[in-house]
Amino acid sequence: MIRKTDFYIDGAWVAPATANDLEVINPADETAFATISLGSSADVDRAVAAARAAFDGWSRTSREERLAKLEKLAEVYERRSDEMAKAISREMGAPITLATRAQARAGLGHIKAFIAELKTFSFEHALRDDARSEHIVYEPIGVCGLITPWNWPMNQVTLKVVPALAAGCTVILKPSEISPLSAMLFAEIVHEAGFPKGVFNLVNGDGPTVGEAMSRHPGIDMMSFTGSTRAGIAVTKAAADTVKRVTLELGGKSPNIVFADADLPKAVAAGAAHCFNNTGQSCNAPTRMLVERSVYDQAVTIAAETAAATKVGSPAEEGGHIGPLVSEAQFNKVQGLIDTAIGEGARLVAGGPGRPEGFNRGYFVRPTVFADVTNDMTIAREEVFGPVLSIIAFDGEDEAVRIANDTPTAWRPTCRPAAPSGPSGSPGSCGPAWCCSTARRGRRAARSAATSSPATAARAASGASRTSSRSRRSPAGRPATERLTKEASRSVSLTWLDVSGRPLRGSRCAGAPQGDRP
Repeated sequence: MIRKTDFYIDGAWVAPATANDLEVINPADETAFATISLGSSADVDRAVAAARAAFDGWSRTSREERLAKLEKLAEVYERRSDEMAKAISREMGAPITLATRAQARAGLGHIKAFIAELKTFSFEHALRDDARSEHIVYEPIGVCGLITPWNWPMNQVTLKVVPALAAGCTVILKPSEISPLSAMLFAEIVHEAGFPKGVFNLVNGDGPTVGEAMSRHPGIDMMSFTGSTRAGIAVTKAAADTVKRVTLELGGKSPNIVFADADLPKAVAAGAAHCFNNTGQSCNAPTRMLVERSVYDQAVTIAAETAAATKVGSPAEEGGHIGPLVSEAQFNKVQGLIDTAIGEGARLVAGGPGRPEGFNRGYFVRPTVFADVTNDMTIAREEVFGPVLSIIAFDGEDEAVRIANDTPTAWRPTCRPAAPSGPSGSPGSCGPAWCCSTARRGRRAARSAATSSPATAARAASGASRTSSRSRRSPAGRPATERLTKEASRSVSLTWLDVSGRPLRGSRCAGAPQGDRP
């Protein structure tokens, strides 16, 4: 049993103010393999004091000094990336191949990307060409409180921590108590990289205690939160009394629109596989597949075959299979939504309730596909966060756009008409045509801009809010990208994808992290 009950505060590992042990569960076998401690408001007070004391010195460091620390951070992270992958795999159930190639690697990719951004970022520039004596100056906001989720631990930790440090902010990180060990390993990496004491601090804990204390604390200047809508509302309300800047990235219910002239086998199989990736535990999972009615039955068959071919296996084994859900609570939620879908009349064509054959323990679920779903069903409206695909028929572009936009949750639409010629430098045989990365209520204004005010995030945030001029006319002759954008009143950035869902060379999707692509 691993025991890691200390917190990283002011450059050292320190005992919590009050011991409050919590077991960390391996989702593959439902056994405890580690013990951490949940923090309290007293621990937050101590971390805030350390971060505030460190801010004056760190905020005045030169670009070159911060670059040197971040480059050392990347060096140490890369050397310990195998450790990171194993920690992620064990704590949240990602198969070791996925944990190595996507989960852990995403963290390193983000660190290097922010290093490159910092090297060229202009912290001061003239307001306009005709107002050269007036300048815009980017300054660090102060102490940043960062709350990260369990589904892509290092993806989110690095997206929040690194730009804040690059801009001269000091930080307090509260990782998810479900997947805390990867974040504690990251704290070790920060320490080894030689950051000054108090610049980076980590306090484990739950949302109602540590998250609440951070959000309310007058010594924290901004909060960045990724997680559920319910918790995001709580963070915003708690931060209001001190008028903090708050950045939220909440849930998603992305539509994947498949027109009749698409390369149907590739489009449907790729969409279903994307939905099942990371066991469906991604905010950008395209869980609603909208299919033109003339090819609907074919699409249902292809999706069901894709689900049946999706292997479920142990996280410890190499391979392209999916692992368990992260926790008993998540397992019960997904099982409940599957049962509700059946009860509301959705047609089950693959998977269904219960564990896959051969599993009698662990939070494993069956890759599941529902057909004949209507957009008013619970399964079409609530974020499942499991490998469950809903297929909805539409008769024309107008109906597809209406269904896509009829959701209370942010989305990243993917449209799949026939293979286009593509933008300059892109091949015309890509299959899936394009993807929009959306911004709603500011919460998707660049995934990489999780610490909104810090300077290195500013450019990414402004880039994500631009609307790309790239669009492909739909079979009906109208620019569906433009219509989706205007009808949703959301700013978008477009990228061209290949059939595997990877951005094509020369394309750009602002804020899209490696391993958690749109």
